[in-house]
Amino acid sequence: MDTSTPAPFVNAETLNMFVKRRVRTVVQVQGNEGGMVVGQSTDGHQLTITGLDIPIPVSHFMEVFGIAETNQSIRAEICTDFGPNFGEISHTHGLLICPFVCSTMNY
Repeated sequence: MDTSTPAPFVNAETLNMFVKRRVRTVVQVQGNEGGMVVGQSTDGHQLTITGLDIPIPVSHFMEVFGIAETNQSIRAEICTDFGPNFGEISHTHGLLICPFVCSTMNY
């Protein structure tokens, strides 16, 4: 991972500020056809992800690193399928994936 130029974490509302730049996001897949995914962003709006080389099942959550092509689309460079239970403990992989859960807790 290139840490010299970190990709900002965006949702559909903030994507327009980063058009033509490398970004990072998480979407829940709503449709998948021919290397293009329509996904629901963390703010409830739709984003289109293009350039996928792996099929991601509908309802799965996926993380995307890529180039923001427009204010509603990202050309994927790297994708990770988090499965259908994003934000929960995965005993299979021994991982704790909880950025949204942790961000809502009051410390």
